[in-house]
Amino acid sequence: MGTDAHVFLSDLARGLAPRADQLGDVVLQHLLSELPEVWKYEDIAAVAPVALSEHIAAALDFLERDLDMSEVRTPPAAIEFARRLAEHGVPISELLRVYRLVHAGLVDQFNKETARVAGSQELANATTLTLGAVAFEYVDRVAEQAVAAYQREHDRRLQRRLIVINEAGTRIGTTLDTTRTAQELADVGADHLADLVTVDLLSSALQEEGTYPETGPLTLRRIAQAVSDEGTDPAAVTGQTHTYPEDSEPAQVLATGQPVRIGITADDVPSWLAISADHELALRASGLRSLLLVPLWARGSPLGLAQFVRRRTAEPFDDDELLLAQEIASRAAVNIDNARRYTQERSTSLTLQRILLPHHGADESAVETASRYLPSGSRAGVGGDWFDVIPLSGARVALVVGDVIGHGLHAAATMGRLRTAVRTLADIDLTPDELLTHLDDVVIRMQREEERGTDEISATCLYAVYDPVSRTCSLASAGHIPPAVVTPLSVDGDASASRAVVFSELPVGPPLGLGGLPFESAQLELPPGSRLVLFTDGLVQSRSRDVETALALLRDVLARASASLEETCEQVLSALLPSRPADDVALLVARTRALDAGHVATWDLPCDPAVVAKARAHAADQLAAWGLDDMAFITELVVSELVTNAIRYGRSPIQLRLILQSSLTCEVSDANSTSPHLRRARVFDEGGRGLLLVAQLTEHWGTRHNREGKVIWAEQLIPSA
Repeated sequence: MGTDAHVFLSDLARGLAPRADQLGDVVLQHLLSELPEVWKYEDIAAVAPVALSEHIAAALDFLERDLDMSEVRTPPAAIEFARRLAEHGVPISELLRVYRLVHAGLVDQFNKETARVAGSQELANATTLTLGAVAFEYVDRVAEQAVAAYQREHDRRLQRRLIVINEAGTRIGTTLDTTRTAQELADVGADHLADLVTVDLLSSALQEEGTYPETGPLTLRRIAQAVSDEGTDPAAVTGQTHTYPEDSEPAQVLATGQPVRIGITADDVPSWLAISADHELALRASGLRSLLLVPLWARGSPLGLAQFVRRRTAEPFDDDELLLAQEIASRAAVNIDNARRYTQERSTSLTLQRILLPHHGADESAVETASRYLPSGSRAGVGGDWFDVIPLSGARVALVVGDVIGHGLHAAATMGRLRTAVRTLADIDLTPDELLTHLDDVVIRMQREEERGTDEISATCLYAVYDPVSRTCSLASAGHIPPAVVTPLSVDGDASASRAVVFSELPVGPPLGLGGLPFESAQLELPPGSRLVLFTDGLVQSRSRDVETALALLRDVLARASASLEETCEQVLSALLPSRPADDVALLVARTRALDAGHVATWDLPCDPAVVAKARAHAADQLAAWGLDDMAFITELVVSELVTNAIRYGRSPIQLRLILQSSLTCEVSDANSTSPHLRRARVFDEGGRGLLLVAQLTEHWGTRHNREGKVIWAEQLIPSA
């Protein structure tokens, strides 16, 4: 029956060949109704019927002659059709949809004809099955070749555009000088887009920010121009000021922010181009052919105008060139705006940057981090999201992310106060649940200080402490979303493998500011190379999807994320926030590290004054093993003082620990929770100088408490070689 079906299909194709034009009309009408946006381009509309006719002829020939699939070739007109789609920036999905619709239409026509002429239902069914199998292979074959042609043309367009954009990014904005930046824009435009490029800036844009805008006709000053050849330039002299009539194209471009393309003939030079009668004659003689006016806008306001002029070719600026000109003009406008605002806003920008985006000069030994902060895309203004990475004693590190409810300067200022409070509380080494309890009290006091009528202060916060020695992470939440924990890939190095991603089962406490409710800590054991992903709710909350869907998407992205933390941040934001977020977003990704046994030395000490000498010897031997003999004198003194204090004022068990990282930390723990403090010893006092010596000889020192007692620590910087 299979052979009979093939023979029947061959006869059917032979019978339909005289009606190929009729089949083409039916399929073409279907395409016009399903994909009207594709036919708005004249050249595509012209080549489409030819491509469709060749496609139908090739398909009928394929079935009639029962050809092998390797002999199938996409018709030349279909290749040209795909290339034209790429030229106009039509998505490749539309090309594939055209193929699906065309072949679905042909299969439908074949099925109708089969039902009409088949002698039996059995033959009709067998023919339908055979046609379905062959059609899928056929469409895959011809679509593959068309897609390859589309991609080649698409890559060619993108490559040229990207090359120019990359060059513009390198050449434009090299300094904070307005005139220099404008000249760089003109030079790039003359090299790649036009024969002549001029840049005019509004006189108000060249004044200090804060001055009142002009009233009446806008005055511009030409501050840059460039030509692509060695010919003369009929443009106005650089530095000359001029105005444009309110109904002219340049005035409309400045008012609307939309570019304009203008075709020019020798007898029809726009009057606004001519500054004088002599200048008009020069313009006519230069043979202007095409003009592109592109606005220079920044922060929603016009700064000036860039003119791209062609004199040697009559070919107008196409859509791709328009986009390219807009791209480099937009980059230049941002740089020009930055240059003119630099002096006035430098101190403010730096202050806000310190508040919103903390920068860490030194890499933490416990974790490697990458972070992002995205402001809200709405008109609500700056929000109160923040993140922080705080080094703690004992090679530990605190990871913080929080969100002040509300927007505007009040929320940003509150965020700055809370971030400072968190750093202050972290400095005394509180456990995560205790820190959030104290932070809750801070928010309540801030509420009491607020004036009546202002929004009530409330915030969420997640505080985590990672210890690279024990490889554990303690964390607590005040109304904040738990972090994602990503386990490292297996040791076999399979790059295609997925990481396991879980959202930690953390007891989520109430938001800050309610008071009277407890916070709980949870503890996780993390293998080296694990990732902790902390984020604010703006990343996963959206009107278009629920939180569970967003968390599932985040889990999928993190499971396949790049090894680079910076790339991971970009992948997360691209997947979850394809457009500007409706709320602020803070994202902090940390990869954990571990200190192996070779970097940590621990000794349990009896509560006996005689053990002090042995403790000094242990420390000296360990420093010798680490190659730090030069630090032995100070370290022995620190060990002697801290161990003596623990024996004299503390309780067993007593433990001495040395930690080697980017610095050397000496820790002595005991079971007494009483904290030592510095005091000024009198002339004849026999004690009271130990901690003073420790404080003077080390970089940092302090005390932290735990449920077993306390730890006194001192940190020394390791001298460079």
